[in-house]
Amino acid sequence: MDRYRFHTPVYVAKADLFKALGHPVRIRILELLVEAERPVSDLITLTGVEASSLSQHLGVVKRTGMVESHRVGNTVTYRVVDESVGEFLCAARSVLAVTLGRTESALHQLGVTE
Repeated sequence: MDRYRFHTPVYVAKADLFKALGHPVRIRILELLVEAERPVSDLITLTGVEASSLSQHLGVVKRTGMVESHRVGNTVTYRVVDESVGEFLCAARSVLAVTLGRTESALHQLGVTE
C-alpha cells in the first residue's frame, strides 16, 4: 500500500478542516453562526472569550472557508457561508450520540441534550 496516497489534496483538506474544529471555542462559534449572522461583539459576549483570543479562533475558522466576514464601519460581522455547516455540526452530534451509546446521562453531561 502506498503510504503517500493519503497526502493527496482532498485528504489534506479534510485533515485541515478537522484540525480547525479541534477546539471547543471554534465549535461553539460555528454553532452560534449557524443560528444567525453575528457581530464580533456578540460573539465575545456569547462565548465569554476575550477579544484577542476570539479573533484568533475566528481566523482559524475563517481559513477553513466555512465562515466569512464583512465590515460596516467599525463593526465586523461573521456568518456561515452555507447551510451545510449546520448539517455538518448536526452530523457530528449524531456521531457523538452513537459513540456515547446514546445514554441520556452521558449526553446530558456533555450538554448535548437539545
